[in-house]
Amino acid sequence: MTPASHRRVVWKRRIAQTGRWLHIYSSMASFSVVFFFAATGLTLNHADWFIDQQRVVEGAGALNPAWVAGRDADVARLEIVEFLRSAHRIGGAMADFRVEEGECAVSFKGPGYSADVFIDRTNGRYTLTETRLGFAAIVNDLHKGRDSGAGWRIFIDVSAVMLVLISFTGLLLIYFVHKHRLAGLLALTAGAMLSFGVYWLLVP
Repeated sequence: MTPASHRRVVWKRRIAQTGRWLHIYSSMASFSVVFFFAATGLTLNHADWFIDQQRVVEGAGALNPAWVAGRDADVARLEIVEFLRSAHRIGGAMADFRVEEGECAVSFKGPGYSADVFIDRTNGRYTLTETRLGFAAIVNDLHKGRDSGAGWRIFIDVSAVMLVLISFTGLLLIYFVHKHRLAGLLALTAGAMLSFGVYWLLVP
């Protein structure tokens, strides 16, 4: 074996070893992520299975009328939001605070959760409708990143990168396993063609 050939063999062996190491440990580190998005893909596709989990709670109360009096710009948004959270243990993030001539409307959103408050500006009285859609709706919204906050969206991005890394290192490994390379590439091609065929034939 010539020195150049020896260097190529060593280089390929190092790539294969690195690819195997990355594939094994990225797969183990991402196991819970893969399981979560696989399971929630199923629940997301069958949301009708969990429709009976929805719970709606209605309430009412009154807040300081001075907070909603005067000009629209004078409405005490921060005080109102903090009061509502304290009085009713409202979850989620504030999604909207709309000020109109005779009414204020405040909306809170979270995974599988919403709360809508309508405040009468003449006297500070309000009504609250709180909707909890259940555990399945929570994980479905987390799967989609809906109403989950910027931090969770970053987590989804990181998870996607990890899954791409797992796929790429798996492809790299099959390239260096000569005995199964052809069968692996044929399986890869068949899977891609099957996915495209399902899309072409079944998606309206």
